[in-house]
Amino acid sequence: MADPAVHIFNGKLFIYPSHDRESGISENDNGDHFDMKDYHAFSLEDADNGQVKDHGVILDVKDIPWAGRQLWDSDVAHKNGKYYLYFSLKDKNDVFRLGVAIADRPEGPFKAQGDPIRGSYSIDPCVFEEKGEYYIYFGGLWGGQLQRYKDNKALETGGTFPEKTEPAICARVAKLSEDMLQFAEEPRPVVILGKDGKPLTAGENEKRFFEASWMHKYNGKYYFSYSTGDTHFLCYATGDNPYGPFTFQGVILTPVVGWTTHHSIVEYKGKWYLFHHDSVPSGGVTWLRSLKVTELKYNPDGTIQTINGSGG
Repeated sequence: MADPAVHIFNGKLFIYPSHDRESGISENDNGDHFDMKDYHAFSLEDADNGQVKDHGVILDVKDIPWAGRQLWDSDVAHKNGKYYLYFSLKDKNDVFRLGVAIADRPEGPFKAQGDPIRGSYSIDPCVFEEKGEYYIYFGGLWGGQLQRYKDNKALETGGTFPEKTEPAICARVAKLSEDMLQFAEEPRPVVILGKDGKPLTAGENEKRFFEASWMHKYNGKYYFSYSTGDTHFLCYATGDNPYGPFTFQGVILTPVVGWTTHHSIVEYKGKWYLFHHDSVPSGGVTWLRSLKVTELKYNPDGTIQTINGSGG
């Protein structure tokens, strides 16, 4: 299991990870070896010493009408008694889209909508609720295909990466519609600024966004956290509203064993926790990952204390 999205539903921690498997596909920069086919849901009542309950398969790629392959990262939101699973999946043209599936219970099962979200693209959805409004963050480079788009339009060239001195490619954010099934607006870039007030550049690859968006709020501030991908850090930036811009603050988690990491941050029973993954149990095999949890602590000024990922 990898890429955990974690929420509190019915007084319990519910974990929604992607489900790694040995696909037999050779490893490459497009991530074809991450050929996941279903999702499970897990729950626990004690993050420090609890027993994890596996609720079984909650959605299978064969039950998604528009499915192609590669059921990647997901997230779940709750509204008006319904649970909405947002997922990354390639369509029949091998293009990543974002889909929605609905359930009556947090443990599912979830039933997928017949089509992906209109105008959606790339991977790694994260949904954040603020005063009854829901915002979806998404995007990932390389195999996540974010570089193929500009101003929410696919590029005819298939996409290019900016020069090292140019602004880095940003994640995207959009408010969701009232029915939770579509974008309510055009997605906009999630701009991350350096301490000099200028957008991070593509060459600052130990700081710039790569994938794995997550949003949480602490003491009135919005914390946008993400993976730097090829440099293997979990970093964060803070802002004054869900759209940003956000100012880079530092590293949450240093590199782990395995290629990159993916995470969520949640407060539960008076403590904050970081859920993430690494490849220690599989001996470093990057496409066979396992979930981890550790307490996350803040300094008095609101900065996050860096956690050692023990990945060298």
